[in-house]
Amino acid sequence: MKPASLAVLAAALAAFAAFAQPPPGEPPQRFRGVLEQVDGDRLTVATEGDGSITVVLTPETGINGLERRSLEDIVEGVFIGTTAARNAEGRWQATEVHIFPEEMRGAGEGHYPWDFPQTTMTNATVTGTARARVGRRLELAFAGGEEEVDVPPDVPVVAFTLADRTLLRPGIAVFVLGVPQPDRTVGAFAIVAETNGVKPPM
Repeated sequence: MKPASLAVLAAALAAFAAFAQPPPGEPPQRFRGVLEQVDGDRLTVATEGDGSITVVLTPETGINGLERRSLEDIVEGVFIGTTAARNAEGRWQATEVHIFPEEMRGAGEGHYPWDFPQTTMTNATVTGTARARVGRRLELAFAGGEEEVDVPPDVPVVAFTLADRTLLRPGIAVFVLGVPQPDRTVGAFAIVAETNGVKPPM
């Protein structure tokens, strides 16, 4: 994953819940797991690949919740993000779609590699929709380019919402964007947290 791409995602999440930008030369990393413990500003998160990590919150840490959406909510003109991989036909096929609120329009805009194997992230404006062989075909436009992404009907579709620390409770799934520190903690600038059973799909 290119450092610039990680910084782009940081900006996207920050636009709706402001937090400090990462120090130069220290691009954020992504951690996915289950929140095990909350102790003041310190969270214990059980991850699959990195084991148990300690995530440190600051007053600038942005926290976002989620709401469930459907294919019908992905209409022309909305600004979305989507993780996608090539299907058997060589087309981009979404594995998830997240809808940004209007306040985040343009945040993280672009098409760039993602950290799941052979996947990309595209943050773009929907300029057209059409029926696909299975699901919906999206025409997406971003600064410097455009892409088409097919969205199967069973792909999770969510929307970001503004949240605060009261959403962080043991047992929920979390997506953490942060920088590993010398003391082996992770300084968080953004967390997307499971909300009412809706888990971070990205």
